[in-house]
Amino acid sequence: MIDPLAIPPALSAALDSIADPSSGLGLAQAGRASARQVDATIDAVIEVGGLDPAQRDSIERQVQEALSALPGVKQVRVLLTAERKQGPRLIAVASGKGGVGKSTVAANLAIALARKGVKVGLVDADIYGPSQPRLLDAQVQPEAYDKKLVPVPTKAGVPLLSLGQLVKPGQAVAWRGPMAGNALSQLIDAHWDGAEILIVDMPPGTGDVQLSMIQKHKPAGAVIVSTPQDLALIDAERAIDLFNKAGVPIIGLIENMAGYQCPKCGEISDPFGQGGAEAEAHKLGLPFLGRIPLTIEIRRASDAGTPDPAPFEAVADAVRIWLNR
Repeated sequence: MIDPLAIPPALSAALDSIADPSSGLGLAQAGRASARQVDATIDAVIEVGGLDPAQRDSIERQVQEALSALPGVKQVRVLLTAERKQGPRLIAVASGKGGVGKSTVAANLAIALARKGVKVGLVDADIYGPSQPRLLDAQVQPEAYDKKLVPVPTKAGVPLLSLGQLVKPGQAVAWRGPMAGNALSQLIDAHWDGAEILIVDMPPGTGDVQLSMIQKHKPAGAVIVSTPQDLALIDAERAIDLFNKAGVPIIGLIENMAGYQCPKCGEISDPFGQGGAEAEAHKLGLPFLGRIPLTIEIRRASDAGTPDPAPFEAVADAVRIWLNR
């Protein structure tokens, strides 16, 4: 359920003017709705599991009208969510910003889980900057049958689907939100036969693609990746807030690029700072999943398409324990 206490009073009052068909209470009062306002834009998340299509359409329309009527509001984005009932469970690997090594974490986490006996697949949801085909050396175009894609097997033992396998190398993907959302749905609603878990490498930010992903394919949980410095943590907080508002549990935080050991003198330095993600996890009451060092070995293995998941095993153990809880 969504925490109604987290909703600002004005937004809560507007949402409570709309009755929840399943209880007769207002949406916020019934714990079905949450909303946040940033400048003139409001993002509203409505849990619609168990409601029929007509009820969902009615609620969406009423929420749009009620929130658009508030002073100073220029845009309202409504996200309808429902628990995913079948198929593999989704674990989103997100960061809120680019450049923190999220794709490397996602690939190695998937491989580490596979080596521990989990039947796992990998979805590259970074529609505008897909990198997983290079990371896993799987740049062949996937086949399809019954109008669904067939994941591409990889040498690492983790089947992969990415938009990078469907467009020419170096070709820009100039798509608006709905097109990107539809492409993501095709990657997730594929023939993941036998997969228990899909690791989803999320794009940076908290925009249309992320909202579409949560609305259509609600993840079972999210892993947040950040480097230690404050600028990265600011964006990580936004990603955490988005998942919290949508009722997606946060599995924990990873501090990536944490410490660099000089190959010549052995001295360890911290070019991005130290301990920021761990401190943020403690502040927010979230699990801290560990630190991943900044090493030339990880970079070389990633560029060569032969990831070595050894530094990520502790993170994989924590995720596996969370999955089996």
